[in-house]
Amino acid sequence: MNKTELIEHIAKNADLSKAAAGRALDSMLSGVRATLKKGGSVTLVGFGTFAVTKRAARTGRNPRTGDAIKIKASKLPRFRPGKALKDALN
Repeated sequence: MNKTELIEHIAKNADLSKAAAGRALDSMLSGVRATLKKGGSVTLVGFGTFAVTKRAARTGRNPRTGDAIKIKASKLPRFRPGKALKDALN
């Protein structure tokens, strides 16, 4: 399912126009993005939790030359599914 299909699904199930469903989805995504950017987490009970994890700096290898390179530390978004979502899949 891509974003367009998700908007159509939201519009159909929530009895909204596609434009309103698109705005609602964009608003939700921007809220999640803003919270993660501040270092917080977003928990949707029954669905899961979006959080930020830190990856430490490390040494890697250039695959072409084999030379060692330094890879900077970074922050990564992570999703941990909730129990209800796991149970729905199994």
